[in-house]
Amino acid sequence: MVFWPRSSIAKKFLNAVTGIGLALFVIVHLAENLLLLTGNPDDYNRWAHFLHSLGPLLTVLELGLAAFFLAHIWSALLVYWDKLKARPQGYRVYRSAGWTSRQTLSSQTMIYTGLTLLAFVIWHVVTFRFGPYYTVMVDGVEMRDLHRLVVEVFSDPINVALYVGVMVFLGFHLRHGFWSALQSLGAYHPRWTAVWYSGGVLVAIALAVGFIVIPIWVYLYL
Repeated sequence: MVFWPRSSIAKKFLNAVTGIGLALFVIVHLAENLLLLTGNPDDYNRWAHFLHSLGPLLTVLELGLAAFFLAHIWSALLVYWDKLKARPQGYRVYRSAGWTSRQTLSSQTMIYTGLTLLAFVIWHVVTFRFGPYYTVMVDGVEMRDLHRLVVEVFSDPINVALYVGVMVFLGFHLRHGFWSALQSLGAYHPRWTAVWYSGGVLVAIALAVGFIVIPIWVYLYL
């Protein structure tokens, strides 16, 4: 039986939970990729090798992550469709309701930044998960030279520019997504609303900038 959230609250709740889960993954993924900045290729390759050494556990984690992606995308499309039906003019003519509405460019473009990120994730997985398999010896162990593949991909300025552009979209998506998820989970409170909102903006900027720095650094210095 396919899970189909019927109520608007259920759809938003599913979207919020999966969104927060994916945001946590993005934070971890950024921490992993920052190993590229250490100047020692072995650091990055050791971590990649450790992950692959998990074997079946890694497969389970990847399938769980894929399920989160699919649930987030599906619930987002359902919420978007509900909004279109409720306010057919709302997405053709933009009128801000002021500060309390939290309507921004980020909120108005969530569906578009989301679809762009989906296309990027597919490219990212195909390129790095299933791309060329180079090998290297580290500490007497033969392992995949993922560092070489990353350097190879980001030696192309077009790839760097596309990656940077998509990470800007990620920042926009997270800026509104963080706030929207907390609101859907009932975290709204007059005392804490500004804190949650500002915190979401700072997290979005930090993650976007972190990911933007990596390909530029690889292109310039590796």
